[in-house]
Amino acid sequence: MIRGAILATASALSLAACAAGPPPEVVTPVPVLPESYLFAADGTTEVALERLLPIGDPAFDTLAAQALASSPSLAEAVARVEQARAGADRAGASRLPEIGANASVTRQRTNPESFGGALPPGIAIDTERTSYAANLTARWDLDLFGRLRAQERAALARADAADASARAVRLALLSEIAASVIDWRTLEAREREIRSDLASADELARLAGVRERAGIAPGFDRVRAESAAAGSRSRLSALESERARLLGRLVTLTAQGGAQVRAALAQDGEAQSRPLPPATLPSALLVNRPDVLAAAADLAAADADLAAAARRRFPVFDLSGAIGLLAFGIGDLFDNDSLVGSLGAAIAGPLIDFGRIEAEIDGAAAGKRAAFEAYRGVVYTALGDAEAGYGLVASADEEAAAAVREAAALQRAARLANTRYEAGLADFLTVLEARRAADASGERAAAAMGRAQRARVLLWQALGGSPLR
Repeated sequence: MIRGAILATASALSLAACAAGPPPEVVTPVPVLPESYLFAADGTTEVALERLLPIGDPAFDTLAAQALASSPSLAEAVARVEQARAGADRAGASRLPEIGANASVTRQRTNPESFGGALPPGIAIDTERTSYAANLTARWDLDLFGRLRAQERAALARADAADASARAVRLALLSEIAASVIDWRTLEAREREIRSDLASADELARLAGVRERAGIAPGFDRVRAESAAAGSRSRLSALESERARLLGRLVTLTAQGGAQVRAALAQDGEAQSRPLPPATLPSALLVNRPDVLAAAADLAAADADLAAAARRRFPVFDLSGAIGLLAFGIGDLFDNDSLVGSLGAAIAGPLIDFGRIEAEIDGAAAGKRAAFEAYRGVVYTALGDAEAGYGLVASADEEAAAAVREAAALQRAARLANTRYEAGLADFLTVLEARRAADASGERAAAAMGRAQRARVLLWQALGGSPLR
C-alpha cells in the first residue's frame, strides 16, 4: 500500500511537470561576420601579432613585467576567477552525497502523571535518565532530471567568463603600458627635434645681434630671431607636463613608485620598426578576443540557468540514511544492542504553485535573450575595433610618411636660404621665414611616427592580443 502511494505521488508530480510543456526556445545563432577587413592592406604579411608591441624596448619589458606581478586591477581579476571556480566546485559537490556526523548527550526527566495515573503493579519507570548518541548521516539528491547538472554547467560557464575577463584586463593593461612607453619615446624624439630648432634659432639670434652691432641690420631682426628661440623654449617646457602625466599613469598601471618607473624609462631603447599588420580574418575575433569569449561564456551560463529553472518543475528524489550508537549509560555505548540506524527515501515536487516556477522560467529565458544580445553587441564592437585598428594603422603610416617628407623639404629649404644669405643672394628676412617654416616640422614628424606606432598597439588589442614571449 505504501509502495503504491509513493508511485502514485511520483506519477502525479511527473505528469504535472510534463503538462507544463518544454521551456521557451531562445534561438542564438552565431553572428555573421564579413570575410575580410575593409582597411586591411592588400600586401599584409604573416607576422607575429606581438611584433605590433614595442617588444625589445627595455622600458616596456621592465614595466610590463612589474605590472603583471603587481597590478591591483589584474590581481582583483585573478581573485574573481578563483571565486568563480570555487562556485563551480561547490555546484559540482552538490551532486554528490552529503555525509555528516553528530554526537549528543541528553538529560531527560519524565513526569509519571503523564501516563494517566498509577502504573500497574510491578512496573516502574525511571523519571530521570541520560542518553548518549553518536551518528553518521548521509543524504543524496539523485538529480534524476538534471537540475543540479544544469546548475553546475552554469557555474562552470561563469568561471570561464571570469577567466576571459581576467585576460581582457591583462590585455588592456599591457596595451596601456605599451602606448605609454611609445608616448614617452615620442616625447624624447620631439625633445631632440625642438632642441635642434632651438640651436638653429639661437644661432640666428646671435647672427642678427652681430649684424645689429655692426650697424648693417636693424634690431628688429634680432628681436624676431629671439622670439623664435623663445617659442622653441616654450615648446620644450611644455613637454614636462606631458612627461608628468605619463609617469603618473605608469605608476597607477604598474603599482610602482615614481622613481622606479622613471628608472625603467631611462633605459635606452632601440628605434622601433613599424611592421605591416598581420593577416587575420574577422571570424578569428570569436576565439581571440577575451571580451567576446567572456560574453559567450555568459550566454552559456544563461542557457544553463534556463535549463535549471525548467527542471524545477520535476520532483526531487532524496535518499537518506543514518547509522549510529544510542545508549542510556556511557559504559553501554559500544554494546551490540546500542547500534541503531535508519534508511529512507523521499519525493517532493510542485503541484500547484500559482505560476511561481513559470515566472522563474520566463525570467531565465529573458536573461538568455539579454545575454545573447549582449554577446552580439560585443562581437560587433570587436569587429568595429579591428576595422578601426587597421584603418588607423594605414592612415597613421601615410601621415608619418607625409610628415617626414615635409620636415625634410622644409629643413632643406632652411639650409638653402642660409647658404644664399651667406653668399649675399638673400636677405635676413628670407632666412628667418625659412627657419620659422622649418621649426616644429621635425617635431611634427616625430609625433606622427609615434602615432603610427601607437596605432599598432591599438590594433594588437583590437585583434585580441597575444602572449608575450
